[in-house]
Amino acid sequence: MKQRTYGYTSSAERIEAREEKGPLSPDQELLALKQLEQRVGAFHFKQRLGTEGNYKTRVSSQEQDSFHIENWYSLHFFIRTTLRCLALHGRGKRNALALRVRHNDIPIKGLPPSFEGYTLLHLSDLHLDMNGQLPQVLIEQVQKVKYDVCVITGDLRAKTYGPYQPAIEAMAQLRTHLEAPVYGVLGNHDSLRMVPGLEAMGVRMLLNEAVPIERDGVGFYLAGVDDPHYYRADNLKKACAQIPESVPRILLAHSPEVYKRAAHCDFDAMFCGHTHGGQICLPGGIPVMVNARCPRRICAGPWRYRQMQGYTSVGSGVSIVDVRFNCPPEITLHRLRCA
Repeated sequence: MKQRTYGYTSSAERIEAREEKGPLSPDQELLALKQLEQRVGAFHFKQRLGTEGNYKTRVSSQEQDSFHIENWYSLHFFIRTTLRCLALHGRGKRNALALRVRHNDIPIKGLPPSFEGYTLLHLSDLHLDMNGQLPQVLIEQVQKVKYDVCVITGDLRAKTYGPYQPAIEAMAQLRTHLEAPVYGVLGNHDSLRMVPGLEAMGVRMLLNEAVPIERDGVGFYLAGVDDPHYYRADNLKKACAQIPESVPRILLAHSPEVYKRAAHCDFDAMFCGHTHGGQICLPGGIPVMVNARCPRRICAGPWRYRQMQGYTSVGSGVSIVDVRFNCPPEITLHRLRCA
């Protein structure tokens, strides 16, 4: 059966032609961003860009609304030093590259029979410029699995501000090994300025938007919202307005923190990341911290809230320090089932 796919925005197509000649000039980048405003929504667009524009200053001054563990650099140094003193740093780095494949079945009420077994490859929290070996490890794993669509739930970049081109270049390397179509949302480590480059390489970003995934005229809607954790630029109302009633719907969000609102919007399933599952956990996978405003039970793996099924990926990459303990990195295959 033929699957319907959707083209990227005309702005992305124009940017692709430009990128063959080199990076966008500041004026070209500004024009590309203006073309995104309607997609994001005027209020959230201005909020996103305004916050990004002042982010580095706020991090330096340690203002309360920007103080996150990702920017507490003395803690990063302390963790690395402690691990080296305990002769655990090398083991932690090896753990961080021991990528595993997890499988998750999602029964969905009203799913057309033609989508029985439809599989979504879920990648999250790649932080591609944190470890130069990770892109190749990911490529080797994704080449071994079969799926119908790939979804990425944010955090391509290592830092929360600064240059993003290394992450874009690493993503371009990975993208050539991902089967189309590929959809994604932005995380709190990502910049809105990354969108034109991502869409030029064929990653359709969902900026408080929804798109239909169809076979023979029936299917489900895939929605995505901007980062709900730091930028709080998510707009579920706008994304839901594009979805007809009584059609199965799946939400992509960077963080699980919107789980209650997503359930109230009648989403059948929600895929997210952000927490890294704790990344450094006690034996038994008990996280030391998860850096999210939600119950720990929904901060890693499959969960359920009311009628909505959820899955929080522990991520493929690392943040703060390039180690993992008792929390292996993952890619996830979600298989849809007719309920």
